[in-house]
Amino acid sequence: MIDALRNAMRLPDLRNKILFTLGILIVYRLAAHIPVPGVDPQALATMFQSNQLLGFLDLFSGGALSNFSVVAMGVYPLITAQIIMQLATGVVPQLERMMKEEGEKGRAKVNQWTHYMTVPLAALQGYGQAFVLTQSNPPVLTNFGFDKDPLTTLSVLATLTGGTIFAIWLGELISEQGIGSGISIIIFGGIVAGIPQRVGQMLQTNPIQFIFFLGITVITIIGIIYIQEGHRRIPVQYGKRVRGNKVFGGQSTHIPLRINSSGMIPLIFAISILIFPGVLAAPFAAPPGQPENLANWVVNAFNQQSVVYWLAYFVMVIGFTYFYTDVIFRQQNLPEVLQQQGGFIPGIRPGKKTEDYLNSVLQRITFVGAIFLGLVAVLPFLIRDPNESTTMLITSTGLLIVVGVVLDTMKQLQAQLVMRHYEGFIK
Repeated sequence: MIDALRNAMRLPDLRNKILFTLGILIVYRLAAHIPVPGVDPQALATMFQSNQLLGFLDLFSGGALSNFSVVAMGVYPLITAQIIMQLATGVVPQLERMMKEEGEKGRAKVNQWTHYMTVPLAALQGYGQAFVLTQSNPPVLTNFGFDKDPLTTLSVLATLTGGTIFAIWLGELISEQGIGSGISIIIFGGIVAGIPQRVGQMLQTNPIQFIFFLGITVITIIGIIYIQEGHRRIPVQYGKRVRGNKVFGGQSTHIPLRINSSGMIPLIFAISILIFPGVLAAPFAAPPGQPENLANWVVNAFNQQSVVYWLAYFVMVIGFTYFYTDVIFRQQNLPEVLQQQGGFIPGIRPGKKTEDYLNSVLQRITFVGAIFLGLVAVLPFLIRDPNESTTMLITSTGLLIVVGVVLDTMKQLQAQLVMRHYEGFIK
């Protein structure tokens, strides 16, 4: 990996792509320190010290939420919109037919609709987060609310929504002109940014715990790489075809079905969904000192200390793993592609039989990947110490995202090097 990065830096065009990506990340990190107007910094710090769920969410925003900056919501409204559109594609036949028949044009339309949907979702999530900050004692935002100051409320919502669109735009710039998947790299930058501060805190409070979590981190990274790179090889044979005096085909190859073909997407999907119940219920919760209602139960249930939260997280990760794997498999349309190219799996009839066989194999190996992702997701809950406020050095979910983004980015970098036939890279 280091050799590939060193070789890439020797090529002017790849070096410019890497430097452009780093420059965009710096811009995003600068935006994460620009607070929304009207925020009380001391009240905000007090609230984060008493609410561990906010600290958990702040980890994925890279400190943007603890500053309540203009990019406090990051790109998660877009992730939520993508979840909704993917679910709609599987339910609405017109959308599925459009994506299949129109190809790239259909996918471009769905992507455009996804971006349109992101705007109201960002405004809704921004309102929920801002309302939560008004319920603290002392309140972080004093004049927020349409019944108090409509102009200030609209300006806060416009700022948060605009910050999300800005973060999405930065991510798409990376995808177009940089290296890697821009949205994933923006999330990656937010997660990694908080590591140095967290390391310093753990070294000051409990060095022994730091060593323990460092060991857990290394073991988790090894497991993630092992599962991420693991795959089942399905043998494929191509029949011989005679054209004139030449014979084509006849070679053998294989289809690599990955154990975890969905990557870290199920974790991002699950986190995005789990954020919303507490955010939506917070405005309807009874104030302290009054009888609690259903909204209070929802807020407490989807707190990081709640068993309901972690159980829902585990189940949703497994469900989204199967769902996203199925979406990817359907988009690839492997049985039809094999049949068109004259390929077949030995002992399996082409067409429907091949599709059923690949589905059965994929379901079995995905079970291992889904359980692994679920365990990785709830690892902070499984190894937590109730007497300690300090959690893991970096959450296992964040670690999976970081490792996944690094692996995917390095693969893209290596592919760029192979395309340029860089001498000394292929040995």
